[in-house]
Amino acid sequence: MSILQLSSRCSALAALLFALSPLASAATHGHHSARKHGASAFSGSRPVILTANPGTALDVDARKLNESDLQDAAKHHDAPVVLVGSAPLSSGKNDEALFVQLQSARLCGSAGCTTSVYLRHNNKWTTVLDSVNGDISVLPTRHRGMSDLLVGKNDRWIWDGHQYQDTLSAPPMPKMNGPN
Repeated sequence: MSILQLSSRCSALAALLFALSPLASAATHGHHSARKHGASAFSGSRPVILTANPGTALDVDARKLNESDLQDAAKHHDAPVVLVGSAPLSSGKNDEALFVQLQSARLCGSAGCTTSVYLRHNNKWTTVLDSVNGDISVLPTRHRGMSDLLVGKNDRWIWDGHQYQDTLSAPPMPKMNGPN
């Protein structure tokens, strides 16, 4: 077994052990408040727990949605671990969000691994948030009928009617003083 395969399996095992831990159980059932532990100023947030669930319906959908990345990884002899999670983001009966993270040494950088969010409406998946770094939590606040998302400790994303938009302002770009 290569170091890369061992690393991928260790990441998946760590995610699975966390998902089975009392902390994860409490967090997913709303008994864990981030405010109590100083992790976040957003009370009532529900963390999205990502786990490896090979062969489940969500795993199959995640692999289809990320097929090109998985094929590219295979060409480079890389076998990413596919982590998935789901959460309702609206009160719509047929709406479901799928959170997907591909983990491997090749796909993850110094900021960690990226997560993408897809929304299913009437059995069709649409990308609503692409490639963000950091843990994701569902907030109790809503915009245009969809729950706000928290990425990391303070990066709030709100629904604009079609996809999630970042609320953090980017620093101003420096002026380019080129030759006139």
